[in-house]
Amino acid sequence: MTEGWVTERLVCPRDRGALAIDGERLVCDQAHAYPYVDGIPVLVVEEVEPTQPGYWAKPEQIEAARAAEPPPVGGDGVDPYVAELIVGTHGNLYRNLAGGMARYPIPAFPLPPGSGTLLDIGCNWGRWTLSAAGAGYSPIGVDPSFEAVVAARRIAGQLGVDARYVVADARRLPFAADAFDVVFSYGVLQHFSKADVRHTLREVARVTKPAGYTWVQMPNSLGLRNVFQLARRRFREGDHFEVRYWTPSELRRTWSGIVGPTSLSTDGFFTLNPQTSDLDLLPAKYRLLVRTSDALKRASGRVGLLTNLADSVNVRARLP
Repeated sequence: MTEGWVTERLVCPRDRGALAIDGERLVCDQAHAYPYVDGIPVLVVEEVEPTQPGYWAKPEQIEAARAAEPPPVGGDGVDPYVAELIVGTHGNLYRNLAGGMARYPIPAFPLPPGSGTLLDIGCNWGRWTLSAAGAGYSPIGVDPSFEAVVAARRIAGQLGVDARYVVADARRLPFAADAFDVVFSYGVLQHFSKADVRHTLREVARVTKPAGYTWVQMPNSLGLRNVFQLARRRFREGDHFEVRYWTPSELRRTWSGIVGPTSLSTDGFFTLNPQTSDLDLLPAKYRLLVRTSDALKRASGRVGLLTNLADSVNVRARLP
C-alpha cells in the first residue's frame, strides 16, 4: 500500500494543517510532530485526557506492541488478538470464544451498500471496517490503541481487504472538513462520558460531507436489560470505561442539536451486540436470545414505539 493516502487524507489533529512525512514522523507547518510507526500514523494528542488510559498509544505501549506483534496468520486461521479481546470487543455473549474460534466474527454491515468514503470510529481489530469494505465502501478505521490498529492492518492484509487505519482520538479526528460520506461507530461512544460524546459529535459533524450522514449505535436507558444493569450500579452515571445509558429523547436532542435531523431505529434487545450473522459461533442459549432480539427488531419496524424499549438503538443523523 502506498503512503500517498497519508498526506492526502490526514491533517494535524491540533491545527488541521497539512501533514508531511519526515522519516518516522508526520509533521505540520506549525511544527507539531507525530509518530509514523511502521507505516501507521499515530495522531493522538498527548495533552488531552485519554478516554481509556490503559488503552492508548503512549510511547511505551507502542514499543511493547511492536515487540509483541505475532506473525500474520495464514489461510483461514483467526488472529490470536481477536480471541484475546473478544469479550472486550463483542461482549459476554462471546465469552466461550476466548480460547479460539473457527472464523472471524465479521458482522453483516447494517447500512445499504455504497461506494463512498466511510469512517469507522473505534474500529479496534477492524470487524466493522472490514464489513463496510465488503459492502462496497472505502473505509478508514480509527482507534486510539496502536496495538489494535496493528492487529486490524494485519487482519485486513490476511483477508486481502483494502482498508486503511489510523491511531487517533474520536474527539480530535485528523481529517479535513467534509471528508466522509458516512461516519459510523458501533459499541464505542457508549463508553464515553456524555461530555466526550458531545465533543466527538462536533468532530463527526465537521468531517461529514453536507450530503452525508452519521450512524452510531448507542444504549437506551429504557431497555429492559439496561434498566437491570443501571439498577445493579444504583443508577449512577458511570465512570472510566463503563457504559453510559441515554434515553431516546436525550439521543434525539443531542444528535439533532450538534449534527442534524435525527432518527432512531432498533438495533436489538437483551444485548448491546445482537449479530445474527454470528449465530453459528454462539452457544444455544445465546442463539435463542439473538433470534428473539431479531424478531422484536423486525416487529419494531411495524410498531415504532418498540424502539423506545430496545436495549441497543441506532442513531442516524443527516447534516442539514
